Order: sequence, then structure tokens, then C-alpha cells
Amino acid sequence: MSTNWRELFPTKLTFVIFLLYMSLFIGQGIFVTASQESNNSYGYNTVTVVLLTEVFKLIVSTCLYCRDHNLRSLVRDVHKDRNVLALYMVPAFLYCLYNNLAFVNLATFDPTTYYLLLQLRVVVTGILFQIIFKKYLSQRQWISLIMLTLGCMMKQIDFGSFYSDTNDDSELAAIQQNSINRTAIDAPQVHGKNMSGFDFSLSAVFILAQTICSCLAGVYNEYLLKDKGADVNIFVQNVFMYLDSIVCNAVILLLRGELLDAFSPHNLSSIMRFSVLIIIVNNAAIGIVTSFFLKYMNSILKTFASALELLFTAVLCYFLFSIPIYMNTALAIAVVSYAIYLYTQSPVVNLGKVRPLANLSDATAKSTDKRKLLDEEAAESDLDMV
Repeated sequence: MSTNWRELFPTKLTFVIFLLYMSLFIGQGIFVTASQESNNSYGYNTVTVVLLTEVFKLIVSTCLYCRDHNLRSLVRDVHKDRNVLALYMVPAFLYCLYNNLAFVNLATFDPTTYYLLLQLRVVVTGILFQIIFKKYLSQRQWISLIMLTLGCMMKQIDFGSFYSDTNDDSELAAIQQNSINRTAIDAPQVHGKNMSGFDFSLSAVFILAQTICSCLAGVYNEYLLKDKGADVNIFVQNVFMYLDSIVCNAVILLLRGELLDAFSPHNLSSIMRFSVLIIIVNNAAIGIVTSFFLKYMNSILKTFASALELLFTAVLCYFLFSIPIYMNTALAIAVVSYAIYLYTQSPVVNLGKVRPLANLSDATAKSTDKRKLLDEEAAESDLDMV
């Protein structure tokens, strides 16, 4: 069976969104790792960075909306669909936890291991997808999801157990030797990182919590974009999400007793560095691109995009941070890649009440126009790939 590109990417623009989403997430792991101190800590308040990211997203979404409308129209739309605004508090809270846990977990794991462990969300996403959308996955789709999960689990296999102590070329031995030979100046981001995968510790709890938040937030956000809020302008939906996210992050700062101190001149000066500002810009772009991804594709394909990031993250981290690629990482990436190929044979299609996106003007079309166009075939919607 050949790859069904037309179902996988209904339009050329959706393929561009897929590539952009993947590139931005690769950047997230690398930029956050690059901003860490030699002891893997952060010289800035990470919650403040997440909050400022949500504020930046809100400003960008408002500006994009105002290209074709005005602020008065935005206020009117927000008031008219305030019930949808309330519903967005759920994914906003989950994404708030996810974004803050990302900083915590990237301080513990190297980027490649971090993204591999996050792929545990694949099967959970598949189950939630079936429950919420009542679209049951085929046997081939489930096989690809399970293979993807197994591929990620291979990351934690210690191949050193197959060798004797006198000829130990396992990952653990290599890491230990690496830590002896390298100084903190040579590779500050690698020192002290968990590069062997999942272990039963507090870090495991954090990565599992981030995984669950990702699954629930992604599928529920897709539900709002395609069902409850399908007739709402996508930039208005983004405004809903970011308003709620700002509230959630402000509450976290308040509970930690850091709400006022977080915006002190000292803390703000630590954020006003290129290595931190690039994180804010990149993560803001991720949020906006993700809304388009979930509205015009689906959360299942989103998990595969995340898995595909592994290959590029591993290669980039090798060159940028001298993080080696060991046998278990290479095998895990190989299995994940085959699972992705298998999924492309029979991808999930879930547009809900939304028609395929042929150009950006379709995203801001009025709700009445959308309903009229639901049954029309998009002449430019075919993606021809050889």
C-alpha cells in the first residue's frame, strides 16, 4: 500500500504547518537547554518566561485578528462567545502545567531523551481521541501507535548488560567516561543530565505528568477548535486560550509568592537576554502554529510530528552540545521512524466541522461562509507528492 499523502496532508498549507510545527518544537528543546547554567539550573524565573510568552501570544493573535477587523469587533466576539472562553480554561490550565514542566524536565534530561520519553503520550492520545471524537482507529493505526511507544521505550534499554566489564562499551560507561574527560566548559549542558531514559524517581513523575497534560490538552483543544468553537474565528479562539493561560500562570506565581518579585527589575533583566527572548518568541510561535495544526489536521498526526522531531533533535544536539548518539537511541529512532511510515499508509482524518485549509484567508472566514463551504470541494486542496 502506498503512502496516502492526500489524506495525511489535505492541502499544501497543512504540509507547511506540519514542517513549521516540527521545526519550532525542535528549537524549543535546544533553546531551553542552551539557556541553562553549568549546573543545569536557570538564571531566570521560568514561570515568568511562560507568562510573558502567553502575553506575547495574545498580542500577536490580536494583531492578526485586527488585520481584517478592529478591537471593538474583537471585544464583541469575545463577549458573544464567552461560553467558549470558559471552556478554554481546561486546556489553558493543562498547557500551563505542560509548559512549566518542560523547563523542569529539560533541566533533568538531555533534549533527545526528553522527546523520546514524551512519546509515551502516543497511545494515551489514541485512546482519548476515540473517546472524544467517536472515531475508532484501525488495526494498522493502532499497530503504528504501539510501535511508536515501543520505540520510545527502547531508549532506556541498557545494552551494557550484554557486555563484560572488561569490554564495556555501553551507553552508561560512555557517559561516565564522558563526564571524566569533559569539563563543564566543553559541554555545560550535558553534565549531570539523565541520558539513559526512564527511571523510578521524582523526574519520572514529572515527565509522566507532562505527558498526561499534553494528551488531555491536545485532544480537548482539538475538540474545541473543530466542534464547540468551530464557528469562532481561529484568532479569537487563540485569544481565549491565551487569556486563560495568563490567568493560570499568574495564579502559579501568586501561590509561590513570586507574583510581584517576578517582574522586579532584577528578574526582568535576567530575561532580557537573547538566549531567553528567543525561547519566548519560539514558544509563542509554537502556540499559534499548534492551533492551526489541531484545527486543520489532528492530535494523532501531532504526536507523530513530535516523534519525527527525535531524529533531527538527536543530530542537532550532537553537533551543538556534543551529546553522543548511542545504540539504544539509534534503534529507538529507527523503530519510531518505521512506525511513522506505517501510519502514513492509513492516516486518521478528522476535520469535524472544518473544511480543509487551502490558504490563510480561509482561517479567518466568517462562520456563515464556513458552513456554506463545508460541502464544497477545494480545487487547490490536493498535495501532489512523489
